[in-house]
Amino acid sequence: MRENDMLEKDEIFSKVLRAGRRTYFFDVRATKAEDYYITITESKKFTEEDGSFHFKKHKIYLYKEDFAAFAEILNEMTSFVLNNKGEEVISERHQKDFKREYAAENTTETTSSEKSFTDVDFDDI
Repeated sequence: MRENDMLEKDEIFSKVLRAGRRTYFFDVRATKAEDYYITITESKKFTEEDGSFHFKKHKIYLYKEDFAAFAEILNEMTSFVLNNKGEEVISERHQKDFKREYAAENTTETTSSEKSFTDVDFDDI
């Protein structure tokens, strides 16, 4: 089989999701028996100090017998996150000016022990 025929056969259907430094590739591929499966590839770009860069890739193979369970768990997990945290992105990696609540509280407020402290002169005792 020619290389071009193999490429056409391997790439049956594809979608790309670009998300900042990450890119997700969703590909439908065929087994040797002509059955289909999905690969999900995360590609993340890393830039070196000298300006050069490289990509790290992670791949998941998802077969038809696992589609229903995978989709069910993925839907459950995404619903959990959205129901508990909403759709607003609050990660400090995504927002350069993000300040953690506890860090802001600790720098601006005094603790209850500091509020109740009284300066004592030991000569009075």
